[in-house]
Amino acid sequence: MTVSVHIVCPLCLGINRVPNDKLLQAPKCGKCHQTLFGHPPQALSAANYQKVVTRNDIPVVVDFWAPWCGPCKAMAPAYELAAKELEPRVRLAKLDTEKEPAIGSGLAIRGIPTLIVFAGGKEIARQSGAMPQAEIVRWVESVL
Repeated sequence: MTVSVHIVCPLCLGINRVPNDKLLQAPKCGKCHQTLFGHPPQALSAANYQKVVTRNDIPVVVDFWAPWCGPCKAMAPAYELAAKELEPRVRLAKLDTEKEPAIGSGLAIRGIPTLIVFAGGKEIARQSGAMPQAEIVRWVESVL
């Protein structure tokens, strides 16, 4: 019996059941027919945050950032490169705390950038401060 995981499409938010053995084969969304991986980190908002964090069966790493934050801007390219290295084992996403202050305050985000790893919709790890790509990848792999 093949084990499948649910993956939320980063483009249309459709929920897809993907066999584990097909994750590395560029699976496509059944709704919009675009690839499920290989995109920049998904932008989160109040409209899609819960669905992305709770309905993906793979861990979701969220970068809490703000446009005025210098370290956040400096880390953005490293975070994109880390996404390419970590997918499809992990989904990477970003949440602008200026646009969505209620989510950030609900999670007690005190400083940015802050990365939080969610598994099964629950926070399992948190790290504050800008990191280079290799450190992001090492940290995420160490908590999974």
